[in-house]
Amino acid sequence: MTAKIPEKYLDLFSQPAFASLATLMPDGSPQVTPVWCDFDGEHVIVNSARGRVKDRNMRNNPHVALSVMDPKNPYRYLEIRGKVTEITEKGADEHINKMAKKYMNVETYPYRSPDEVRVIYKITPERFSSMG
Repeated sequence: MTAKIPEKYLDLFSQPAFASLATLMPDGSPQVTPVWCDFDGEHVIVNSARGRVKDRNMRNNPHVALSVMDPKNPYRYLEIRGKVTEITEKGADEHINKMAKKYMNVETYPYRSPDEVRVIYKITPERFSSMG
């Protein structure tokens, strides 16, 4: 089941709005991380590095939730529950630079470690709730 994100909240993906990404640890407990996010018209896209906790969690259990808060109005947000339906390294380096431009106004992601492998996670929205 795929849910369409309401048009009135699509602007959250065109501005530097942070998302809180909730994943599940192997014991079932939640783990939440602030992340940069993107939207391709169908999937919410998150970029991380291979081996991080959220990477391991999403590979182990694809069920996730995100809350994207409007940076201009914290009482306006979009909560998305969905499933990671694609994990790929293809295009991940270019994508993290695109996100660095959006969130930091720099051309290249500055916090990369030399041995880091970037990964894209495509999340298919299944349900959403919102406020504002």
